[in-house]
Amino acid sequence: MIDRSKILKARRWVVKIGSALLTDGGKGLDRLAIADWVAQIADLRAQGIEVVLVSSGSVAEGMTRLGWKERPKEIHNLQAAAAVGQMGLVQTWESFFQHHGLHTAQVLLVHDDLSNRKRYLNARSAIKTLVKLGVVPVINENDTVATDEIRFGDNDTLGALVANLIEADLLVILTDQRGMFEKDPRVNADAPLIESAPANDPALVAMASGGAGELGRGGMATKVRAAKLAARSGADTVIAGGREPDVLRRIARAETDIGTFLYTDSETLASRKQWLAGHLQVRGTLHLDAGAVKVLCEKGSSLLPVGVRDVSGHFTRGELVSCVGPDGREVAKGLVNFSADDAKQICGLSSARVAEVLGYSDDDEMIHRDNLVLV
Repeated sequence: MIDRSKILKARRWVVKIGSALLTDGGKGLDRLAIADWVAQIADLRAQGIEVVLVSSGSVAEGMTRLGWKERPKEIHNLQAAAAVGQMGLVQTWESFFQHHGLHTAQVLLVHDDLSNRKRYLNARSAIKTLVKLGVVPVINENDTVATDEIRFGDNDTLGALVANLIEADLLVILTDQRGMFEKDPRVNADAPLIESAPANDPALVAMASGGAGELGRGGMATKVRAAKLAARSGADTVIAGGREPDVLRRIARAETDIGTFLYTDSETLASRKQWLAGHLQVRGTLHLDAGAVKVLCEKGSSLLPVGVRDVSGHFTRGELVSCVGPDGREVAKGLVNFSADDAKQICGLSSARVAEVLGYSDDDEMIHRDNLVLV
């Protein structure tokens, strides 16, 4: 069993609470539960722990206010529900935190806010300043304007990206399950709880259920991916049942019988490479030969045109592309030095022939190692 004592040293937490918990399964905001979580967060703050809250629930609360029984599929209806629900959501958090003498701040993000390097740095500075001022930031995806092309996909991912953004020590994901189980406990009642595991353990993906409730977009698989993403900046993750008594206080005490502890066991990425790996949207794919994969993984070298077998997608110079091996497995991401059209013309060629084929040669590398991160 892994020692959870490192949690005792975690001074900056990101706490994510899902829609099913916040709205008591869709019945409207559960104010008693919210009041209890706020009281626990206030206790954490009194212990010197900084807390950033990632709160789902705007669409679910909007559905309740509008009298809708089923989550709409149309993007404009989802946006409308989010706009209506966000009002009640922030009012509720604000009022309960005020009971403990704590100020809150609303922060709404879309993926473009973090994929643009300047806006990414601005967001990090703003959130860190709020924390320094003793304010509890309440972060949510801006569902009112988000579309499929710019959304994070789920608030588990958003929580992990925020953990990267502010260099948090711990990501806590509160869910309607006690933690992560080796099998889906809704189907296998005797499934054992996973007490701890490396966040990057490939077996976790196979064990995680990909399903989600009617209200949420996530599932246990998204929580595993979030833990893996959070680990890139050195943050450990605890997945725990939000209805468990004193759940946050017990996590803070590093109790071993609460939730699933997914710990980081890999090297922390530099801030810029975290941004490359997690905050940009992939625009295309470079298909590498086995030799290129070996060089990237073993030597950390730049990717040269000669190691690229094929190119797919539509991208311009400087956009993020995925690098996959012959088996189709993604091995890296990086900022490409050529457009898709130019990359197709030079794939498989030596760097010496780039100028001959394209008529120019600004770069010898398809992706420079400073702009490349292994995944």
